[in-house]
Amino acid sequence: MAYQKLQAYRAAPVTPSDTVNIPSISTDPGAGRNNGCALYVGTAGALRVLTTGGDDITFVGINTGAFIPVQVLKVFATGTTASNIIALW
Repeated sequence: MAYQKLQAYRAAPVTPSDTVNIPSISTDPGAGRNNGCALYVGTAGALRVLTTGGDDITFVGINTGAFIPVQVLKVFATGTTASNIIALW
C-alpha cells in the first residue's frame, strides 16, 4: 500500500466529468503517471471515482464533510450525487 500524507498542501474544486481527469499537480517522475489526489466531500451522496490503480468504484452513502483517503484520478458525473467536492494533494 502506498504511503499517503495526512495533510494536504494544495486544494481545488472538482467538477465531476465522465471524460476529463482531475488535473494533476504532480506525477511520478519514474513512471510519468498521475499520482492522483484524495477527496473531501462537502455535500452527502454517492461518489463514483476512477482510482490510480484503474478501479471504477462507487462509494455509496458518503456523509457531508467526509474525506476519501483513496488516490483518485477522476470523479465521474454519472453515478455521482455528492457535491462540493474538493481535490486534495
